[in-house]
Amino acid sequence: MAEAMIEFQSVTKQYQGGQPAVDGLSMSIGKGAITVFVGPSGCGKTTSLRMINRMVEPTSGTITVDGRDVSKEPAARLRRSMGYVMQSSGLMPHRSVLDNIATVPRLNGVSKGVARKRAAELLDVVGLASALGKRYPSQLSGGQQQRVGVARALAADPPVLLMDEPFSAVDPVVRDELQQELLRLQRELAKTIVFVTHDIDEATVLGDKVAVFAVGGKLAQYAAPEEILRAPANDFVASFVGRDRGFRHLAFNAAESIRVHPVKTVEAPELAAENREWAVVLDAGSRPLGWASPRDGTGLIPGGSLFRRGDTLRRALDAALSSPSGLGVVVDDDGKLAGVLKAEEVLALIEETRHYREDAT
Repeated sequence: MAEAMIEFQSVTKQYQGGQPAVDGLSMSIGKGAITVFVGPSGCGKTTSLRMINRMVEPTSGTITVDGRDVSKEPAARLRRSMGYVMQSSGLMPHRSVLDNIATVPRLNGVSKGVARKRAAELLDVVGLASALGKRYPSQLSGGQQQRVGVARALAADPPVLLMDEPFSAVDPVVRDELQQELLRLQRELAKTIVFVTHDIDEATVLGDKVAVFAVGGKLAQYAAPEEILRAPANDFVASFVGRDRGFRHLAFNAAESIRVHPVKTVEAPELAAENREWAVVLDAGSRPLGWASPRDGTGLIPGGSLFRRGDTLRRALDAALSSPSGLGVVVDDDGKLAGVLKAEEVLALIEETRHYREDAT
């Protein structure tokens, strides 16, 4: 069990004349991990998040951060000690990207020059070109704005990062990119992140642990995503996770036993040659660029997603189903071609895993 960074102790938020928004919440959030609050609208997940930095004050109970009772901390100072990212990036439209990122360091007394230098460094950290620093928020795409929002939250190097549905307003492709970017950042920075979403898929992709909230502000289950998918605590959690949780569970089954087959390869200059079978096109470093088709050997065809040894069954299935040849491309840790996997063999292994799991339960 990771050392606790945030503790909720019998925390309730009761608005006048209504049901509790949060009802007797007790939980411990581990240091350096991503904890996701998930649930339907009106279940208290956002209220719970906002009580951590006192944007909402609890009616009763205690919240501690790194052992300190947040109610004893001045609210403004508490908020500046944490990063906060919201659904709309919340950027100030009249300030440049660099000045938006530098906001909290400037409030903390850092000089303008030092704060801007830190802001420029953070553009690279969140995967944005340095030239964007001079632009204004209206000149950025939605995904770029959210990356700037993350950079601003990281600017004062806070130990805790609060994220309130930060990716829900962008399209699914950008959302997936932002999720992967957040996981990359977390591997490098190891912040304590509390992330709110209504999407169980997003919760299981991002969360080291997932807290499922039920309507009425009750904590229905708090566990690793694998456990929530495999063994929902009650009917509410099972219904919320959805009937297709068997497929989602594939994300946690390693695919070590999948056979990797040899495949014909060609290097990029050979694309004009006639191909009688599908061939993986390689660059000079033996890394796959795509496929050459037996029907048209002159064009490079995008290859779909790649499968790395040690990845999960779900990744294996994605690689096979997204490939134009029906063969999933397997690469080693250096990104070099290791072979291919066959969709029918992946599906057979999935079926075998499902039967084993059913027999075990």
